[in-house]
Amino acid sequence: MKLYPKITLVGAGPGDADLISLKGLKALAMANVVLYDALINDELLTYAPAHALRVYVGKRANRHAYSQQEINEMMVAYARSQGHVVRLKGGDPFVFGRGGEELEYAAKHFIPTAVVPGISSSIALAGLQGIPLTYRGVSESFWVITGSTTTGVIAKDIYTAAKTDATVVVLMGLNKLTEITEIYRQEGRGNLPVAIIQNGSLPDEKIALGTMDTIEAEAGDQQIGAPAVIIIGEVVGKHERFTSRQRRAVAI
Repeated sequence: MKLYPKITLVGAGPGDADLISLKGLKALAMANVVLYDALINDELLTYAPAHALRVYVGKRANRHAYSQQEINEMMVAYARSQGHVVRLKGGDPFVFGRGGEELEYAAKHFIPTAVVPGISSSIALAGLQGIPLTYRGVSESFWVITGSTTTGVIAKDIYTAAKTDATVVVLMGLNKLTEITEIYRQEGRGNLPVAIIQNGSLPDEKIALGTMDTIEAEAGDQQIGAPAVIIIGEVVGKHERFTSRQRRAVAI
């Protein structure tokens, strides 16, 4: 049977295997090759056919199995030799997932592509914790910002965001927490509520709740580590466990 090259970028969601879309599962069921990232729930790999080749191309902070260029080349090579390649990516492929780069590379090599959006952790984890990213009279918008750029410095948009009342979701920013809290304190916002969620949507999920003045200590007490999402804004005060003690601290 002749194999036709195709690449499908599939967003796997924030971690819980049940949060992938039905369309994503259908794409996996038709895969000849699955290239999957580090944060993918292994349960999802069982939805690919038994004959499908499963290739780990995971990327965690400063620990890459392959460079992005190598992943791009693998996608195209496998599509040409094996047919349908599913590029399975955490969250949504186009939210700090380099999906756009992969799509462009495939197009340059004339490989047909498709995209199956995923639930981004930037939205899902707040919702699962009962934190509304927008709330009438409290927050009219939300920003999603990377914690640091490819050069390792803190994203400059955080300086701008700290001057607004928008809810701010910081991805890949735990190692910049000290800098982030200092930026907000310099804007006189030490009492602003903050949440940090580690391994969101998974059984070992952890959360730290506090303010800009207290969140580093709270994160240490809860032993929060990466991967984690930082949520900043008054809406964090809507969390059911944002305690009376924390509320009093905000009011002081």
